Amino acid sequence: MSESKQPPSPLRHVKQVEVSLPGWIDEVVDWSRQYQSDEEKMALAIELSRQNVERDSGGPFGTAIFDMDTGQLLGVGVNQVMAANNSTLHGEVMAIMMAEAALESFSLSANDKRCELFTSCEPCAMCMGATLWSGVKRLVCGATGEDARAIGFDEGPVFAESYRYLARAGLDVIKQVKREEARRVLSSYVVRGGKIYNG
Repeated sequence: MSESKQPPSPLRHVKQVEVSLPGWIDEVVDWSRQYQSDEEKMALAIELSRQNVERDSGGPFGTAIFDMDTGQLLGVGVNQVMAANNSTLHGEVMAIMMAEAALESFSLSANDKRCELFTSCEPCAMCMGATLWSGVKRLVCGATGEDARAIGFDEGPVFAESYRYLARAGLDVIKQVKREEARRVLSSYVVRGGKIYNG
């Protein structure tokens, strides 16, 4: 005698999604500080990635966006894909959303503002597009896409031509700033049993 199958649960129709950073962000970020060098700015992005791993609040990626002229921190992001059940909430996307909300603008180049995005790892295909469309003038990366792939992440269709496209669009791209420190966070994520959610 076969068991009767239960009908599927009705789908919950969602009309609003809330996006927020983990509660520990203000313990780590000094919002009043003015950051000067690329090393200082990248150190913050890497520290965000490290804290996200150590506090088990998300994937091993962190991002910070700065005003290029003043060194003011405008927004930060950490990977919240699994924490929020949202495949789009990568560190870069989170930081872009937070910075645009802070500036009350859909573009980080509005009103002649010049912004730069520091990310602990080269962006995936989605974040590459988000970086372009955000209006930032400069992209600075720590670990490489190869480093992310080495632990199992799939960064999607990102090619040398992708970076040439950014350059033609007016973005200055700098790679491998504090790469080894950023790469160690990726390795620690694997050692701690972190899930490779898109491998």
